[in-house]
Amino acid sequence: MGTVWMASRASVAQNDDRSAGRDEVHFRAKGFGPDAKPVAMVIVNMSAMGLMARCETSYQPGDRFSIQLPIVGTVSAQIRWSLGGRIGCELDQPIDLADYYELLAAMLKSR
Repeated sequence: MGTVWMASRASVAQNDDRSAGRDEVHFRAKGFGPDAKPVAMVIVNMSAMGLMARCETSYQPGDRFSIQLPIVGTVSAQIRWSLGGRIGCELDQPIDLADYYELLAAMLKSR
């Protein structure tokens, strides 16, 4: 049974095309969907290139989104996937690494 589990984990890892690891943050943020209406969200994890968040509004892959973040301000992103109240977003512009570490510190401090 352990071999089957390891094989299925390996195939999932091979299909995950993220180029950057994610940091767990659980940060409450405000976003604006494609209709420009404000949306409350909880950012669950993020990297300098994207994030995964929970929100109550339903979105489709390809929808445009903007998110207010500490340190870096408002960032624009494209929703890459949406499933069960969760969305995965790819940022239009990666966050500079020095700014990203300051952003993480601010997000984790606010918990």
